[in-house]
Amino acid sequence: MFTLQRATQIFPETLSADVVPAITARFRLLSAEDQLALIWYAYLEMGTTITVAAPGAARMQFAEPVLNQIKAMGAAEQTQVMCDLANRSDTTIGRAYSNWSVNIKLGFWYQLGEWMAAGLVAPIPKDYQLSANASSVLTALKGVEQGQQITLLRNFVVDMGFDPQKGEGQRVMEPIAAPTPEDQRQKVFIEGVINPTVNSYMDLLNANDFDNLIGLFLPDGALQPPFQKPIVGTDAILRFFREECQNLRLLPERGYAEPTDGDFTQIKVTGKVQTPWFGANVGMNVAWRFLLNPEGKIYFVAIDLLASPAELLKFAR
Repeated sequence: MFTLQRATQIFPETLSADVVPAITARFRLLSAEDQLALIWYAYLEMGTTITVAAPGAARMQFAEPVLNQIKAMGAAEQTQVMCDLANRSDTTIGRAYSNWSVNIKLGFWYQLGEWMAAGLVAPIPKDYQLSANASSVLTALKGVEQGQQITLLRNFVVDMGFDPQKGEGQRVMEPIAAPTPEDQRQKVFIEGVINPTVNSYMDLLNANDFDNLIGLFLPDGALQPPFQKPIVGTDAILRFFREECQNLRLLPERGYAEPTDGDFTQIKVTGKVQTPWFGANVGMNVAWRFLLNPEGKIYFVAIDLLASPAELLKFAR
């Protein structure tokens, strides 16, 4: 019989991008000033090769009051607010920030970056010197592929602010997009895999049809995002889809299926995921590892950020 711990170990040959949590951990050891400078330098560096999409008004309406408050401050106070966020200090702005979804946080820093470039918000001083550790993190960031860069940028900003350990239900998120109309949906093709559950997972997620998507899972099913613990139960998984997965574009390419114990089926698919933040020019190389029960329901699915593009082509048995 499968346990969740055993399920997480299917397809153990999958090589995930362990460099991402390693760089993230090193970033979190930096001083607040170094963290802010590194985000700014990363923003400039990535801006030369990656097009960042301006956040929509609906997403930013929750951050707008805080952004306008910061915009009206003097330069020293603006810098202090940003340092307080990096230091996770208990401030009114820090508490508001901690309750935003990751998309709102990314939009917040995007807008601050635009204002810093325009001189409306205090920029990083031109003569600021990164510490040796921060320079090493920046070099490491430059050295990974673009899909891993955008994951790192997300990781850098997601845990800033002060979280008084409020319940997940109090998370502030952008409005949920309506599902794509049926006649406008495109179906994926996965070379080597013909499975209605896996194909429906991809198609429904691409259509933002989360209510039908969650119906593919067992009530005690689990989903494991990259470098995170499994999310267990359909209520928690549905909340994750709504908060983190709106307007993603899944581009599965190939995969294979094999039977396993108890008439379960394990399926591995590799491909790319594009995010609304970085558009069609950047895709994260990912693997999906599915474990389906005999009735074709999802007991477990893991999403792995792959170590290299070469992993897309590997199907070691």
